[in-house]
Amino acid sequence: MKRSLKRSLKRAAQRALVVLCLAVYLAMPAWAQRTVKPVLHGQHWVAVTGKPLAATAGAMMFQQGGNAVDAAAAMLAATCTMWDTLGWGGETQALIYDPRARKVIGVNALGVAPTGATAAFFRDKGMQYPPEFGPLAAVTPGTPGGLMTMLAEYGKLSLADVLAPAIEMAKGYPIEQAQADNMERRRGVIERWASSRKVFLPHWQEGSDERAAPNPGEIFRQPNLAATLGKLVDTERQALAQGKSRKEAIYAAYDRFYRGDIAEAIVGAMRADGGLFTRDDLDRWQVYLEEPVSTDYKGIEVFKLTHWVQGPVMLQALNILEHLDVQKLGYNSAAYIHALYQAMNLAFADRDFYYGDPYHPPAEPIEGLLSKAYARKRFSQIDWRKNDENAKPGDPYPFQGGENPYLELLERWTPIPPAAEGEGEDGFQQAGLSLTGAAGMTRDEAFVAGTTSIQAADAEGWVVSITPSGGWVPAYIAGDTGIGLSQRMQSFVLDETLNPFNVVAPGKRPRATLTPGMALKDGEPYLSFAVQGGDTQDQNLLQFFLNVVEFGMNVQQAAEAANITSYQMQSSFGAHDAEPGRLRVRDDVPAWVIAKLREMGYDVETRPRTSGPITAIGFDRDHGTLWGAASDFGEDYGIAW
Repeated sequence: MKRSLKRSLKRAAQRALVVLCLAVYLAMPAWAQRTVKPVLHGQHWVAVTGKPLAATAGAMMFQQGGNAVDAAAAMLAATCTMWDTLGWGGETQALIYDPRARKVIGVNALGVAPTGATAAFFRDKGMQYPPEFGPLAAVTPGTPGGLMTMLAEYGKLSLADVLAPAIEMAKGYPIEQAQADNMERRRGVIERWASSRKVFLPHWQEGSDERAAPNPGEIFRQPNLAATLGKLVDTERQALAQGKSRKEAIYAAYDRFYRGDIAEAIVGAMRADGGLFTRDDLDRWQVYLEEPVSTDYKGIEVFKLTHWVQGPVMLQALNILEHLDVQKLGYNSAAYIHALYQAMNLAFADRDFYYGDPYHPPAEPIEGLLSKAYARKRFSQIDWRKNDENAKPGDPYPFQGGENPYLELLERWTPIPPAAEGEGEDGFQQAGLSLTGAAGMTRDEAFVAGTTSIQAADAEGWVVSITPSGGWVPAYIAGDTGIGLSQRMQSFVLDETLNPFNVVAPGKRPRATLTPGMALKDGEPYLSFAVQGGDTQDQNLLQFFLNVVEFGMNVQQAAEAANITSYQMQSSFGAHDAEPGRLRVRDDVPAWVIAKLREMGYDVETRPRTSGPITAIGFDRDHGTLWGAASDFGEDYGIAW
């Protein structure tokens, strides 16, 4: 009896100790949480991006006297050359804080649909959406123009300085295992185009099953790309020799790419392989320097690029969540996760119906979408007991003094779009244009894949956040130019009942997922942040921002913290499918939280990782220093001084 009593008392003491430890853990302030990676502390500058070698390229620009724009441009060039989920013919989206004007500037370097790219054209080919890869998936190249425009307008160094690391790498660099294996994994698609096969599969032999891609650590060479980049530098040099200014010389290189022999080579290769590009498509395309959109969240001004990307989704979600005491809900509690999911349901439903190219009619109702009054109405529509699998777009027009011209389409809109002919992914495979299923990425991979991110800041006050993408492996490479072209056409729709603002048309930009972020506090830089991923990006960044602002984490803690992922919104890739109620949480979320979420109607799954790698810079005004961060997985890397 005494032995039994002792055992009972021992078990009770153990349970009490567990409860006490848990209470101590939950009470521990966020700033005390350990991280796998340390914060990067810099007094003069910070450079962070998706590859260590590319971060080194940014550091080299700072060492040469460049500013954050120069460093960001060098990192962009290097990541393109390394095919870090983008290529040189992809697209670039950036936010730049200009300390001279004390304002945030948006850079729109997203390509447009070429001549002949109409909904009827793709329907006649038996497609329900534009294809996922190949010549017909490409919009006009945007990254070269975006890089040269940023450099000309806001940088200090020459194009030759900024491209030097990328040109050296194009001549040959030791390729990392992740990318080498990715090329081998995608060989079934790459083999379709001789120009791509020549670059990505240097050991390819017809009929052989031996490894065709480079081996990890092998010197990966791209002589055609090096030659194309060299042409840009030569043009700049010649312009300077003729007495042109630094800016004029960079724009001379810009003209050669979009209007000269490089453009001619890209168009010729594309048309020979069934693409639609014309010389006029490249000649007419332009980079826009524009006003970003913003919202005030508890005294912090948060900036995003406008509705040609999904960035305003985060602002809409913050406007909705502003009506809650987020801290009181508790970090990653069932109530907090439910609030996030429902706010995102409403904001992403609006994205799926209302977002599109602001430079192409019809005009999107962005003023109403970002209205605080509209957010209050959307907040009132949340069911706090369970998930709403039928969340639909709202009507923002009355909140900007207008009348919705698409009410009939809105009534017909459904959360789950019609399946592509042939049961979704197989329908694309029948057309020989799918990257899902056996041909490449799964739907889950496509949902979270894509892009890299770039952060740079300096002591002068320049801050840059970039989310470039497009032209990822297995890219179609345009002939002998070495330029891998974008696959962004797939983000268009062909049916206006899905989104009347995002129907494909020549000269129009597809609504993209790419979404750098920046925040100011008291008019000074507070945060610069971005993330790799597809439709998950603004989900991840919303949570990162709240981790810092509401839960007191530093940028590294916030980058490593647990995220949730919703699949309720319509995918921007492939068959544009949606899975209402599907919720992914990190596997360290407590079992009782998961049980409660399932009671609320969620289809919960756990994974070790639920976010793309986040990169960020925080600004310590008390000490005049910069804090850099990168997630504790993947290859994202930073350098500070």
